[in-house]
Amino acid sequence: MSRIIVVTGGAGFIGSNILAGLEARGDARLVCCDVLGDGAKWRNLSKRALHDIVPPDRLEAWLAGPDGADVGGIVHMGARSDTTATDVDAVLAQNFAFSRMLWTWASRRQVPFVYASSAATYGDGAQGFDDDGSPAALARLRPLNPYGWSKHLFDRFVAAEVASGRPRPPHWAGLKFFNVYGPNEYHKGAQRSVVHQIHPVAARGDAFALFKSHRPGIADGGQLRDFVWVGDCVDVALWLLDTPGASGLFNVGSGRARSFLDLARAVYAACERPPAIVFRDMPEALRAHYQYFTEARLDRLRAAGWSRPFAELEDGVARYVRGHLAASDPYL
Repeated sequence: MSRIIVVTGGAGFIGSNILAGLEARGDARLVCCDVLGDGAKWRNLSKRALHDIVPPDRLEAWLAGPDGADVGGIVHMGARSDTTATDVDAVLAQNFAFSRMLWTWASRRQVPFVYASSAATYGDGAQGFDDDGSPAALARLRPLNPYGWSKHLFDRFVAAEVASGRPRPPHWAGLKFFNVYGPNEYHKGAQRSVVHQIHPVAARGDAFALFKSHRPGIADGGQLRDFVWVGDCVDVALWLLDTPGASGLFNVGSGRARSFLDLARAVYAACERPPAIVFRDMPEALRAHYQYFTEARLDRLRAAGWSRPFAELEDGVARYVRGHLAASDPYL
């Protein structure tokens, strides 16, 4: 009988892409843990063959049941990921307490465990973007919102467990995702990628307004981010799930910062439209803590054995726009 892989947040953006990657491999029964609600999120799963769909509040009991004995891996992507969330207790319940439960179960049952951390743990970037997972290095980071803090809190919990020698999964990885874009993010509203936000405007040939720069020496649209194609994130996550010698905390980004202006131009090019980009003032409330630069350091991921290149921005955007956003069925 094939093993079971549980993907939490499996109906979400990255989680549903991971389920698609696992299904393409064809070597496991797949279980999605998520809340579907009354929206269109179910469409992220509509093409998948699944062994089961389990709500998060039933997962602990499900793992204790007969199927739990066949679980051969957990990919924990489920989270309250809204960076503007203000109900901190709800954020902690999902992003910290639930994550601790899964870590403890995977440690006890000796099941590989891959989980989503976030580049939001780096805060304003003043400490750089080094994915040093030691307790001392993590203690220096200062996330800026409850989401980033909750992810950071779990990173620190994992670091403390490992440093203390307490039980841990046979191999594990925390993934600090940077600015991910790609299919199946359509339910995310204001949290969807800038590629998705620009596309309908560019497809019409209209002008899209980027934020002006409010920092001397940086041109309008020159703010830099590490934009990473979701397919690369899937490949890294599944490689780490399968690689016993690669435990640790790892950045997952392209490793190359690009400007929002570069991104916008790539979307217009993929739509075969001339770039039409204007600039608007950044809201006052954002200016004090706005990040002007993010870039994933990939040294530790490369040292662990990951050698494949990441998609260039223009290639990933073209694949997303032409293969999904401009298609009659945009879902993976």
